[in-house]
Amino acid sequence: MTAPVQALFQPFNLGALELPSRVVMAPMTRSFSPGGVPNGKVVEYYRRRAAAGVGLIVSEGTTVGHKAANGYPNVPRFYGEDALAGWQKVVEAVHAEGGKIVPQLWHVGNVRKLGTEPDAAVPGYGPSAKLKDGNVVVHGMSTEDIQEVIAAFAQAAKDAQRIGMDGVEIHGAHGYLVDQFFWAGSNQRTDEYGGDLAQRSRFAIELIQAVRAAVGPDFPIIFRFSQWKQQDYSARLVETPEALEAFLKPLSDAGVDIFHCSTRRFWEPEFAGSDLNLAGWTRQLTGKPTITVGSVGLDGEFLQFMVNTDKVAEPASLENLLERLNKQEFDLVAVGRALLVDPDWALKVRDGREADILPFSRAALMSLV
Repeated sequence: MTAPVQALFQPFNLGALELPSRVVMAPMTRSFSPGGVPNGKVVEYYRRRAAAGVGLIVSEGTTVGHKAANGYPNVPRFYGEDALAGWQKVVEAVHAEGGKIVPQLWHVGNVRKLGTEPDAAVPGYGPSAKLKDGNVVVHGMSTEDIQEVIAAFAQAAKDAQRIGMDGVEIHGAHGYLVDQFFWAGSNQRTDEYGGDLAQRSRFAIELIQAVRAAVGPDFPIIFRFSQWKQQDYSARLVETPEALEAFLKPLSDAGVDIFHCSTRRFWEPEFAGSDLNLAGWTRQLTGKPTITVGSVGLDGEFLQFMVNTDKVAEPASLENLLERLNKQEFDLVAVGRALLVDPDWALKVRDGREADILPFSRAALMSLV
């Protein structure tokens, strides 16, 4: 193992969270859990990554116990004893291989469409109402609704702790519910959950505080956020380091232990005048550990593969990534599509077998390996 690569395979410790490597499996929706229950194939999918050197697995998005949380078929739940029993088998398999795992807790918010399982008649829930042809397509959340959702996240975190998960990740990115509260375009409320960005962050802050209260001081909480959105890849919630600090500090103070900084290309600087990426700036401004992510290990970013179904992403050099990691720009590295298609990605990188890494194409999304 070369000295630069060795940085990926150093242990990481944060309180009770002890990881054998800096490689994180990024959360990726797979939709292979009929009825929302992880089955044996899902167990094996995660076990293989833990066995092959992934230090921390962040599960695919799992919906919390709120009637409007889900937006897609066959997405796993994180409520109900049947689903939790399935996740406990995943935990046991991952731990048996020496890995760690956290669930990503998710509520899709206003992107949910009528007809989505399990409550087909329930519209999307969002910060603000939306009508089409006189029909409610997005239910504007009341303060009671907000408290119900916060309670659902807190309960999911408590259940994660009960079944042996190693922490939780709160999905606050990519235009889903928590993120929808951050944006003036989707949050036009005039109460205490609307207004400027500080006020629009209140929902997330209260949610994090409730999760922290549910799990105690030592259970790790990861918060995933992004500037870009699925609807707008050029979107920017904040434009300066000062604004980013003002946004992140209340979230950090509320109980976040690790920030998962979602970008499309990890190597792109976040602000002019510095080479630091979003994870680098977040680490510098908050003092908290960060996870970087965005097209790690592949020569093209994900949107190309959704548009060009025949395009293949070949393995790419990790030189820039390793240089940044060795400089401690960030602490952990999340790998998405490269790990989705090749469960042995981390082992191959560790052992200098980059030529053996499998290329990624959209076909890889059609099955669990």
